Amino acid sequence: MTPTAKTLVSIAALSAALSAAAVSASTAKDAAFAIPAVAAPQISVETLDSITRELSSDAYEGRAPATAGEDKTVAYIIKRFAEAGLQPGNKGSWTQEVPTLEITGSNYTPLTVKVGGQALSFAYGNDYVAGSYRAVPETRLADAPLVFVGYGINAPELGWNDYAGIDMKGKIAVILINDADYDAKDETGPFKGKRMTYYGRWTYKFEEAARQGAAGALIVHDTFPAAYGWNVVHSSWSGAQLFVQSADNGMSNTEANGWIQKPVAEAILKASGQDLAALTAAARQQGFKAVPLSATASFGFDNAVKKTVSRNVIGILPGKKRPDEYVLYTSHWDHLGRCNADKTGDDICNGAVDNATGIAAMTAIAEANVNAGAADRSQVFLAVTMEESGLLGSKFYAENPVYPLARTVGGVNMDALAPGSAARDIQATGGDKSELTAYVNRAMKDMGLYQSPEESTEKGFYYRSDHFSFAKLGVPMFALGRGSDLVKGGKEAGRAAAERYTVNDYHQPSDEYDPSWDWSGPVQDTALYYRLGRMLAMTTHWPNWHKTDEFRLIRDKSLSGK
Repeated sequence: MTPTAKTLVSIAALSAALSAAAVSASTAKDAAFAIPAVAAPQISVETLDSITRELSSDAYEGRAPATAGEDKTVAYIIKRFAEAGLQPGNKGSWTQEVPTLEITGSNYTPLTVKVGGQALSFAYGNDYVAGSYRAVPETRLADAPLVFVGYGINAPELGWNDYAGIDMKGKIAVILINDADYDAKDETGPFKGKRMTYYGRWTYKFEEAARQGAAGALIVHDTFPAAYGWNVVHSSWSGAQLFVQSADNGMSNTEANGWIQKPVAEAILKASGQDLAALTAAARQQGFKAVPLSATASFGFDNAVKKTVSRNVIGILPGKKRPDEYVLYTSHWDHLGRCNADKTGDDICNGAVDNATGIAAMTAIAEANVNAGAADRSQVFLAVTMEESGLLGSKFYAENPVYPLARTVGGVNMDALAPGSAARDIQATGGDKSELTAYVNRAMKDMGLYQSPEESTEKGFYYRSDHFSFAKLGVPMFALGRGSDLVKGGKEAGRAAAERYTVNDYHQPSDEYDPSWDWSGPVQDTALYYRLGRMLAMTTHWPNWHKTDEFRLIRDKSLSGK
């Protein structure tokens, strides 16, 4: 089937191709509430192809927020939402304004470290990257003492505090990426073993360093625990950095945040009479004490500060029975804009897979729901901005919801639907966290799929997409997708394709549309997301997190006032 043909693909055909797949058995508790039957949708390949092709074209310049590329992107999404049959979702408007702070660094000095009577110099870009979250014209850190703070975690509920007994005022924290048991063989350990917790994410580490009063924070990059290479760090931290405006203009943050290459950290610690490997081993033990280094660091840069506005795009399909109860579909429209040029001189990070495909899938789901007729509950389609800047668009909506979170039943997030073969399995990011698992089991049974264990749990994918903004405020969100057991090539082919994208294309100019793509995999993903959302929209059930989950208490509090 050619992707340019205006073809509607029935998932019933895919299910037949997957008839040999094992089916995940429903658990006894799945039967505690009724899950309505949902007919197999018809997903438009033309919609998936045309939207992905359009949004990832050079005309959109990489879809950076608060640029001309945003204006084109927002206008195009509104056009496609309207054509799909949605209504404006924000009191007659298609958009929600997100007040944005854009800071672009320039004139970076080397990172100069004075230690043991010598001066070490490290180049911006190749050795370190940095930026400021503060709306100030320049950033200068001069001879700031360096302190190795292990994983930079303060977790009172675990009796763990890497900052215990140290005053960080005026100092720069040197922090390990991930958390203390990321390379465990299982999920046993204070930080869930190999499964990354939020304490392992770089965003948390900068937040905690600021709470501790540090002048700066430098994360030590290591490819495996970070889950991506230095090329991703370098590309992501190049050019304008975006934030949501705050009342204090970001002054509650550190003066500067950044990353250093692992060899840079090794050199600094060696000159300080320390060993990175030995300190890393010590940092994995509860009771670790921060280690002041006999070194100071200096670096600086200028900041071009601009206040502007970005936009979330919101469409709605009102419910026919309970229109004041909402099911949410989320997907981010933004990407990196212009980034580090590749060897051909191409400096546009087009973001075809990440995440033009997600917007395409969400629009195809809207079309399928309109064709099926309005569901009992309202369905909200939210295309968010600034995901690449730290989930900021979804965070802004979650904190300033158009539709109250207490009336939001749950939702489905879509991010980076890789072209290629359909699969025999699915993987749930974050594991079994809520009663949404029952809906997943039903969808797998209907589609002839099985669930395989989540791979690479140490990479913390649960904290790296927009569902997390809603989960941490209590809303149960589906975060899952195609597994690696591909119909064409099996697990070996699936894992190779994922590795190839991560190493070669993720956050690079090479993430571009290809007219030869196989759309069977994204069609399968989209049909799964449709089923899950439609089930929620047709039931009277209000799913909750499991009693032991970290988001349960906030959801209970939210629902108590529903």
